[in-house]
Amino acid sequence: MSKKASFSESLRSIPQNVFSGFVVSLIALPLGLGLAIASEAPPLAGIIAAVAGGVVVSLFGGSHVTIAGPGNGLVIVLLAAVTTLGQGNLYEGYLYTLAAIIFSGVLLFLFGVLRLGAMSEFFPATALQGMLAAIGVGILAKQFHIMLGIRSVSGGTIEQLMAIPDSFLTFLAFHPFSGILGFLSLVFLFLYGKIRNPYFHLIPAPMWVVVASIAVGYYYNLVLKQPTPIDPELLIKIPDQLFTSLPRPNFDKWFDFNFLGVVLSITLVANIESLLSIKAVDKLDPKKRRSNVNKDLRALGLASIVSGFLGGLNVVTVIARSSVNVNNGGSNRSANFFHAAFLVLFVVFLGEQIQRIPLTALAAILVYTGYRLATPENLLRVYKIGPEQALIFVVTLATTLFTSLILGIVVGIVFTFIVHLFLSKNFFLFSINLFKPNVLMYREDQSGNYYVSVKNFSSFLNFFRLKTKLDQIPETEHAIVDFSLCDFVDHTVMEGIHDYQRTFARKGGHFETIGLDIHSAETQHPFAVRKSMPINALLGIQNSLSNRQKNLSALAEQQSWYYSPELNYEPEGLDTFLFFESKVINYKINSIQNPEGSFSVFDLSFSEGAFITKEDLKATFLLFKPTINVPVFVLDKEDLKTTLYSWAGFDDINFSKFPDFSRLFHLSGSDIKAIRKLFTPELIYFFESHPFFHLESNGNTILIKGKDRLSSLQEIKMMLTFAQDLSELLTSQK
Repeated sequence: MSKKASFSESLRSIPQNVFSGFVVSLIALPLGLGLAIASEAPPLAGIIAAVAGGVVVSLFGGSHVTIAGPGNGLVIVLLAAVTTLGQGNLYEGYLYTLAAIIFSGVLLFLFGVLRLGAMSEFFPATALQGMLAAIGVGILAKQFHIMLGIRSVSGGTIEQLMAIPDSFLTFLAFHPFSGILGFLSLVFLFLYGKIRNPYFHLIPAPMWVVVASIAVGYYYNLVLKQPTPIDPELLIKIPDQLFTSLPRPNFDKWFDFNFLGVVLSITLVANIESLLSIKAVDKLDPKKRRSNVNKDLRALGLASIVSGFLGGLNVVTVIARSSVNVNNGGSNRSANFFHAAFLVLFVVFLGEQIQRIPLTALAAILVYTGYRLATPENLLRVYKIGPEQALIFVVTLATTLFTSLILGIVVGIVFTFIVHLFLSKNFFLFSINLFKPNVLMYREDQSGNYYVSVKNFSSFLNFFRLKTKLDQIPETEHAIVDFSLCDFVDHTVMEGIHDYQRTFARKGGHFETIGLDIHSAETQHPFAVRKSMPINALLGIQNSLSNRQKNLSALAEQQSWYYSPELNYEPEGLDTFLFFESKVINYKINSIQNPEGSFSVFDLSFSEGAFITKEDLKATFLLFKPTINVPVFVLDKEDLKTTLYSWAGFDDINFSKFPDFSRLFHLSGSDIKAIRKLFTPELIYFFESHPFFHLESNGNTILIKGKDRLSSLQEIKMMLTFAQDLSELLTSQK
């Protein structure tokens, strides 16, 4: 694409990115305030970090749809820094911490200059998940008491965890109204995802909590003519002279050993959190662009320096807000800038309302955030990959909780290495091949395919060598990775290979792995450790079908179709549909297909977001291949959300002669002329007179989606009848 065309596309996308930036700011405001307070920093410190990150990273960053601001992972580090450096004086401790943040920004910038962005590949995936879970436990342990209105609980994470039952039983004796408000806020956050109203979800859950808590205060003041029954100590305080009261960093301890340790801790966690987030958000980018991580590190370093001098927290890439950005149409770095601009407007014009937000409500948001990081489901998910991965997770988690983040990740790396030694059962060969160049790549003469051979052992310690070769292959080509000469492939490598398969598929290329059929794994999970040695413990294969599966099998038999209950982790053809551009497909199961292969019904598991925002969803879909050529289009139900998208630049194709259809349905696509030709009066009447389904065409196949859950047998029959009638109607238009 030429620079002129790229600039023109950027201009057209501005409304979309303004809209997305606004939605992201609704999440960034309460989280920024909460993360700052949880770090014993002034409330605006989190907003300053978000604004500095939004402006600086949008101008100098190397990613496309990421959002920068204060990160969850740094709360525990910053809290420890403020407490340690201040020696009892929290305000002085924060001034010293600001200096550490600036030094950390300098180090991050140097990491980018020295092109150390690939260092994230040296951290085993499971150990990182264990460290993130420990951060979640730390946030939850401290904020749970504040959520109940109790600020007197001190001590480390373990002590605060042990004190949770006592605080829960006694909070009514301290600040009952504030505590109940905080607890109800937490209950709402857990129930938010179960509310299916699309209009309700236009406002993010954290902003609902903030708005509701402010409304309670106004109800007491304006309706009941009473003061708000919330202790002033449990409300946010913003200085009257906003821009002249910003704290200034204190560099007096720059030579102190504890200070240097804080700088190292902040830099390590900021680096890991940012690189992991950039990597995760790249998977969600609808255009599947790769971020320049080294350029992003330089920008994040500069933003942290700016934020530190202005009295703000560290700036990192934030996965939660980045996921929201992608899901709301953010397409370039301008969304990051607009989210910062809206935050400035909120603080300048809504300062009085912000000071009405109870700390208990913000603490509830952080408790929920901590729970999402440390949910038991994460351990269960890791255990399904392999029992040894669950052990690595638990060891890293426990070490981090009882010691520190740095020691926790170090122990996690060492323990992962020990587990690999135990699994390989060959200490000598494993050790001498750790850092050897065990990857060979060349392009085959006749086929033109890229062939990559991996020998000996492939683990997190040398994955960067394989990744360096794979990054040289254009994603539109055919790549073959051969593991037949490799004795051991760890979980981090298997997960990385899976990411490449998805990326190549979406760019029109083909990524193929061979040689793993001679390896065994302890589980059937696609990310499980593979090794050529026999394993004693293998999971049994489920032989029985559920009642629903038996009914689906009977339906297939009645139709003389084929039914398969097998899991398919790499279903073909779905990535070409717009619906899956910002989603990750986990697996396909319970497939019913006609003998010709032109119709298929199946259940699908897919994910939205990543990390703490990741949500696993399941739904039933139908694919059929029409007998005529159809253009690429998306047909959805017209509602408030699609109306907002229209305002943000998503065109809706309307028909003046059919106002009811235009009012009920949102039709979009690039080839408007071909779409108008396809949608004849007969087809428009068909959609008006039949039950609604989300429907898409990729130009070759039509996708029909059922409800936001697995469909019942009756609903599948209805979907199948709808598709068959639609196919006959399209055939008659030849």
